[in-house]
Amino acid sequence: MTKTLQFRLPKTQLTVDELTFHIQNILSSDATLKSVVVEGEISEFKRHSSGHCYFTLLGKESRITCAVFKQYAGFIPKWPQSGDSVLTEGSVSVYPQRGAYQLYARRLVPLGDGAIERARQELKERLEKEGLFAPELKRALPLHPVKVALITSETGAAVMDVIQVAKRRYPACAIVVVGTQVQGIEAPAEIVRAFSKAAVTPGLDCVLLVRGGGSREDLVPFDDEAVVRAVRSCPVPVVTGVGHEIDTTLCDMAADLRASTPSAAAELVFPDKIDIEQELHYIQVRMERSVRRRTAEIRGKLSHAHALAASRVWLCFRSSTASLSALQNLLRSAIGARTAAARGALNVRTASLSALSPLAVMARGFAACERNGKRVRSAEALSVGDRVEVRFSDGGVEARVENKKVVI
Repeated sequence: MTKTLQFRLPKTQLTVDELTFHIQNILSSDATLKSVVVEGEISEFKRHSSGHCYFTLLGKESRITCAVFKQYAGFIPKWPQSGDSVLTEGSVSVYPQRGAYQLYARRLVPLGDGAIERARQELKERLEKEGLFAPELKRALPLHPVKVALITSETGAAVMDVIQVAKRRYPACAIVVVGTQVQGIEAPAEIVRAFSKAAVTPGLDCVLLVRGGGSREDLVPFDDEAVVRAVRSCPVPVVTGVGHEIDTTLCDMAADLRASTPSAAAELVFPDKIDIEQELHYIQVRMERSVRRRTAEIRGKLSHAHALAASRVWLCFRSSTASLSALQNLLRSAIGARTAAARGALNVRTASLSALSPLAVMARGFAACERNGKRVRSAEALSVGDRVEVRFSDGGVEARVENKKVVI
């Protein structure tokens, strides 16, 4: 029996282009594929003359083609090599010309000691040429900070280590915790945002960037270029305490001061209150000694000045007494001369007045005649029978005119 092959036409008939773009739309609309981080091994890494980069990311049993466009390629240094393990951040879509899906990468993060160290050294050399690590850029820490920002993970042990050290050494300082991831591919962007928040915090004196210990891969965010530049551009001094004592990151090199651990960084920032109390005690002792010495100097100068002033006052007093005695004698002589002259003039005037006085005339036997209180100067003014008063030098009498004689 012969079997006949039957073909069933699809419900929707598409061209190659339509199918390709339909698949592209499906991939582009997937929220997960818009921003994905893929771990794999680099193979066939190439930089094209156009400025784009191309490579293949290998898994254990599969691979995916990757492209880095020119606008992102400038942020990817020259360190990637075939065989490097990396985290690739980007989006998945379709490359229509080849009908293949691929990963459009925006950022590469090295994994493994070899790739991490090559990436670190390449960035270090470039930033050193810019002068980003120059010693003259380092700023002194505040002696007595009032407010300090702490950039670290809010759930890590480092935040408690710093707070405990601050409470023990210098509890007067306020600590503003700016939470952020400190490891993983999202950590660099979050750390940069944390520095932006700290930069606008009013009254801030210093920033602490810390995290606890971990593997070298865990410290990769602190070798990120954006993070290193955020540390250097911070408006206040930055102290780092990242990883273990043997670990040194590019952030440590850009910071104003580097400590081996978070606790050591806190001890650099927060002064010991015991040392401050001792210093204040020494200052008080020195001030008291200075005040006593200065008081003694002033007292000595005052005593000398008092003695000198007293001597000068005594000399002045003696000189003034002698001058006063001389002036007194002159005054007495002048007063005596003036008094004698005045007495002589008075006697002359007294004699003149006495000679002209009617009483003196009357004392020589003359008398004065008055009628009704008025002086009678002529006999013609009187009539027989008038009552008159005749005044002598020693008294007066009343009389009546009996007869009148006129002298011719």
